[in-house]
Amino acid sequence: MEFKHTPIMLKEVIDGLDIKENGIYVDCTVGGAGHSYEIAKRLKNGKLYGFDRDIEAIEASRKRLGEFGDKVVLTEMNYKDAPAFLQAQGVTEIDGVLIDLGVSSHQIDDGERGFSFLHNGKLDMRMGQSENTLTAFDIVNSYSEEKLRDIFFRYGEEEFSKQIARNIVKAREKKKIETTFELRDIIENSMPKKVVFSRGGASKKVFQAIRIEVNGELDGLDTLLEDFIKLLKSGGRMAVLTFHSLEDRIVKNVFKKESVDCLCPPKIPICVCHHKKVVELVNKKPILASELEQQENSRSTSAKLRIIKKI
Repeated sequence: MEFKHTPIMLKEVIDGLDIKENGIYVDCTVGGAGHSYEIAKRLKNGKLYGFDRDIEAIEASRKRLGEFGDKVVLTEMNYKDAPAFLQAQGVTEIDGVLIDLGVSSHQIDDGERGFSFLHNGKLDMRMGQSENTLTAFDIVNSYSEEKLRDIFFRYGEEEFSKQIARNIVKAREKKKIETTFELRDIIENSMPKKVVFSRGGASKKVFQAIRIEVNGELDGLDTLLEDFIKLLKSGGRMAVLTFHSLEDRIVKNVFKKESVDCLCPPKIPICVCHHKKVVELVNKKPILASELEQQENSRSTSAKLRIIKKI
């Protein structure tokens, strides 16, 4: 299947990064190279380092970005390991970094990857198939009812977590749950019909929760942001695209923490934490996709863009 992905808020991201032609930039989730292409074509003597844990994304991006030669370096790697990799390559300062935390259109649309309740396929959901051993199949068929309920509620904020977890356990006692459509049917049969018909994708929250668990998407995200803030040179920028409230909350809190001078409780009259701000918020409120983009690409409707600048 051809690797296709529509970059979210392309203009807003590129404008937010304020690209310098001789700068060093990082795209942590290169995907189909939509954002990367626009970064690379603005570089004269600069360099772009692109990372993705999905080998299909890396291979597709190598073809698309081939015209830029050695200005672009692409590596199959979990973006959480990118700061250490860059420093090992002698890169101690960067001018900008983009972290797009969304799932690529290609991964969702390829039924064989098992990400979507809209396409039938084996339960998988691994973003990095050579990296991960845990799959959605493993979670659905081996996690306890209590643990399933917990991840559905915590990562999916699913109000019917208890009923769904109970019915999954009942179903797998008869046979293994192997496909996305089998799981979707169990989820929808665990909800009132009026909820299924009114939601427009009743299984979305549970599929999201399982995907987050499979890929450890929230694990260490705060540390990653802190590591990249340290790598940014003065005036350098970080742009982060989030797609659900849990990851956006982590990004918001880290950015807020690093943009203020004191973290002491309000009741303490004198600062004792000695924390100093190192960034400023380029946008205090998250940037949302335009109405036109949301109409043309429904996957942009939940996107939030936050940008900071190193002091």
